[in-house]
Amino acid sequence: MQDKHTPNTSHPLGMTVYDLPMPAEVAQADAKRTSMGRFSMLLVLLACAAPVVASYITYYWVRPEARRNFGELIQPTRATPAIEVERLDGTKLKLTELKGQWLLVSVAGAACDPACQQHLYLQRQILVGLGKERPRTEWVWLVNDKSQVSPALLPALEEATVLRIDPKALAQWLQPEANKKLEDHLYMVDPVGEWMMRFPAQLNNEGALKAKRDMERLLRASTSWDLPGR
Repeated sequence: MQDKHTPNTSHPLGMTVYDLPMPAEVAQADAKRTSMGRFSMLLVLLACAAPVVASYITYYWVRPEARRNFGELIQPTRATPAIEVERLDGTKLKLTELKGQWLLVSVAGAACDPACQQHLYLQRQILVGLGKERPRTEWVWLVNDKSQVSPALLPALEEATVLRIDPKALAQWLQPEANKKLEDHLYMVDPVGEWMMRFPAQLNNEGALKAKRDMERLLRASTSWDLPGR
């Protein structure tokens, strides 16, 4: 009879430590962690870009009225070049410093013929007509020659951003319709700095009203990510 204090050796001792993982299992676990890390980073990037992407999807495809836009959508859009421009007072800056606002842009020589003056007038009227959304926009005149702007025009340009720009550099960014000139159109640039719309040539008062409606739709579509001012 076996003493109750004597250990029973008829059964093998059980292991009390965990088995070491196989090398293949370790590699598989590392690969899974790497994939999850990359997936998490991708989700973060998508979350940052989502508001901008969503606003354009809303404007271009979701809202029915977006399909009846007056201006011509530029696809693909064109980024603002980091070229040097000059204010009328001679101070220099990079064109990319205009990012952060919706820009309504016209182009003309400093002499500013009647067509140029009409564009400047319509630019101001369009933006003023936006009401409370006006602070999210900027009126821009790009002067594409080295002549001096007439002093008689300056009082009417107090709200405008007037910049002298090299015409060759400008031609690499904005482009007119076929058989038209840069000076014939108004152009829209979004707050990210992308040229994304061109309005028809020789805009008149009726066309300006349609252009304002396009801008209103764009501003509504971008409210989730675009804030007033830079």
